[in-house]
Amino acid sequence: MEEAERVELTVDAVAPGGHCVARVGGQVVFVRHALPGERVIAEVTELHRGFARADAVEILDAAPDRVAPPCPYARPGRCGGCDLQHVAPAAQLDWKLAVVREQLTRLGGLTTAQIDALGVRVEALPGGPLGWRSRVRYAVDAAGRAGLLKHRSHEVVPIERCLIAHPAIQELPVLPPTGARWPDADAVETVASTGGDVAVVAYAEGVPTAVSGPERVRETAAGRSFTLPASGFWQVHPAAADALTGAVLDLLDPQPGETAWDLYGGAGLFAAALAERVDGARVTLVESAPDGVAAARENLADLRGVEVVAARVETALARRRITGPVDLVVLDPPRSGAGAPVVRDVVAAGPRAVAYVACDPAAFARDVHTFREAGWRLAELRGYDLFPMTQHVELVGLFLPAHGPGPAR
Repeated sequence: MEEAERVELTVDAVAPGGHCVARVGGQVVFVRHALPGERVIAEVTELHRGFARADAVEILDAAPDRVAPPCPYARPGRCGGCDLQHVAPAAQLDWKLAVVREQLTRLGGLTTAQIDALGVRVEALPGGPLGWRSRVRYAVDAAGRAGLLKHRSHEVVPIERCLIAHPAIQELPVLPPTGARWPDADAVETVASTGGDVAVVAYAEGVPTAVSGPERVRETAAGRSFTLPASGFWQVHPAAADALTGAVLDLLDPQPGETAWDLYGGAGLFAAALAERVDGARVTLVESAPDGVAAARENLADLRGVEVVAARVETALARRRITGPVDLVVLDPPRSGAGAPVVRDVVAAGPRAVAYVACDPAAFARDVHTFREAGWRLAELRGYDLFPMTQHVELVGLFLPAHGPGPAR
């Protein structure tokens, strides 16, 4: 095969990254814009040692779950932001579950029976598959036009509207042909908070340089109000914070007097929920981003027993900035996962339970393997479709010592 060559192939199972697997002459091909079971004409986009990447550009035999993408930019060679617009919404949940199961088997070391015992499924959130994204970051091209990137490329695709964006974002004068030009920016982030604030932040070399609208926005979740910079981190689906907080509290079942750690705690969402349950007992939040630390200290100031530690989680644990014993731990790491050193230090602190919030199934599965090596088990697992139309899925897992109650290992 050669780049730009078109080949006929039959598509097999889904794979991480929004692809399906196919084979041509024994070579593995990862195909976008396809569905399992389809016969397609695919155009090769990349060649690597041992595998190739391709886009399905013509569908010869369509799968029953194929639908017409609602967005004109969700096509081969155009915007790379949405991986699954060609998949019926219910089938998107099955797609994501299949990826989770494959990663837990291949990287986590779980058997099919063990995964079945977890009863995991991926739940849709309220609001439907379009108009949900409350934070959209656009790239800016050399002409100063905002747009979105092609898949695995730095090429900016100018667009007129992003259909998964929150309606308030879709109405902002940001995009061509009528929107503003951004000659001094390389990225533009738009925000529509659950508290009703709308802001636009321009970035140059990753640094916020200008804000239109409030510099600080309000978010509401778990019965509380949170304030953070418009450029700060918050879940992008309006229903996500409530869904994740509810899952964490349900799995951990915090009791009055129990101590807790909220690691990678951000603006304080989980720490606030834990503090209200443990009734003044010690809750320690660890966060490294200065904006997150400042927001957490402001948002948690009214709660007794809460301490905010400004440090990387790895450093705070290794240098004993925080020390056990502790009863409950929430891990909400970045996409790369917590990693083996953090998992081992958390286990060594002796909590009765750990809730792990994960945005990447592969990183989560690797940490599942480390927990198991340390004598712990994944007792429950829930999946949430926080990112409809994309390949991303959020997981909330409950880890318990191997000798504790719950499903068998």
